[in-house]
Amino acid sequence: MQFTQLARTLMPRYAHITGWGHAVPERVLTNDEIAQMVDTSDEWIRTRTGIRERRIASPDESTATLAARAAEEALRKARVAPTQVDLILVASSTPEYIFPATAALVQDAIGATRAGAADISAACTGFIYALSLAAAMIKAGEIETALVIGAETLSRIVDWEDRNTCILFGDGAGALVLEASDEPGGVITSVLRADGSGADLLILPTCGSRHPVSHEALDQKMHYVKMNGREVFRFATRVMARATREVVEKAGMTLDDIAWIAPHQANRRIIEAAAKSLRRPIDDFLMNLDRYGNTSTASIPLVLYEAAEAGRLKPGDYGVLVGFGAGLTWGAALVQWTGPKAERKPVRLKWYQRLARVRSRLRQWRRTLEGWWVHLLERVHSASWPRPALPLRRGRRGQPRALPRQTEAPGPDAAREQGEAPAEPGAEPRSEREAP
Repeated sequence: MQFTQLARTLMPRYAHITGWGHAVPERVLTNDEIAQMVDTSDEWIRTRTGIRERRIASPDESTATLAARAAEEALRKARVAPTQVDLILVASSTPEYIFPATAALVQDAIGATRAGAADISAACTGFIYALSLAAAMIKAGEIETALVIGAETLSRIVDWEDRNTCILFGDGAGALVLEASDEPGGVITSVLRADGSGADLLILPTCGSRHPVSHEALDQKMHYVKMNGREVFRFATRVMARATREVVEKAGMTLDDIAWIAPHQANRRIIEAAAKSLRRPIDDFLMNLDRYGNTSTASIPLVLYEAAEAGRLKPGDYGVLVGFGAGLTWGAALVQWTGPKAERKPVRLKWYQRLARVRSRLRQWRRTLEGWWVHLLERVHSASWPRPALPLRRGRRGQPRALPRQTEAPGPDAAREQGEAPAEPGAEPRSEREAP
């Protein structure tokens, strides 16, 4: 075991992308439908953003359910069993709860019994942050297989009376499987940046410790996303091209070596500005913005999924994933596409799902029974059982007898009641046998 760990540390290791998956709600919300809610039009939205429609989660769907569906498809593509996953990272701006982590719910849903699970909060850049962290752990020899997910239900935090935000966002999830390999490729390097001075440019004010949920917060609509669109646009057009150049230079390559770029799907004009700055044709940029809108952390894995399914990502090609988001945060990752390992047998995920549900239910029952047992013991322990008035001790012949009561010496008041004069201060006590 020690030799294996040493070999993992010394030998070069790479994090290959071997599986990809997606999940989007069935409900489609078009620009014409939004035009019936707020003062806008299909032409205005398409001209300003490039969006034609977006997906909206049903009441039965949530960030965790979408993430689990995307994860299952990614594992199926990679032909990896859930029990082989060592780490699950979920990037999301709309987690299932503040805690526990959405990743823990996904871990239970797919039956990844050996996996650690954690959430990453870096807004729309979150998927790049999560991908970089998972790849670093694989390269360091800490883990063998990681599941990286971006999932959102942004429709739950959008003010559908605010034209500046409701036209932009949609719901969905995407996932990638990363596996350790001794062959070059996969996630080569990454660049992660942040500027907290712009935190108020794109923010969800309430639901945190700074502004807890209250009637006042709800009246002021602080539970909806707030955005300074003009400033965010200027920031995005500046950092998208910068991060792309920086990560390519860090890898010792040039932009001519890059076959495709997968940008965060926020606004078509932002992507066009990045293409112009990088002097690359717009066709080199993967896009599905027109059909899904801005899905935040899910946008990059979603566009990768569609490009991979269409055969646009060729093994050996180099590509850049680049994004920006609230924080302010931005980043990029350079990858060499590898694809799944074809020699593996398909995995029966349905069997793992059933086993996971049974295991989860049994653990819930066990915790319930343990709670009942502890409650019963507490009731028994606190019950008032009859006890002797005085403690007993054994006499010389073994007969129990009561211990003498310990009583306090009578005070001056008690002496007066018995007709005796109280003792003078400093006087010695009278002997019981002393005659009066």
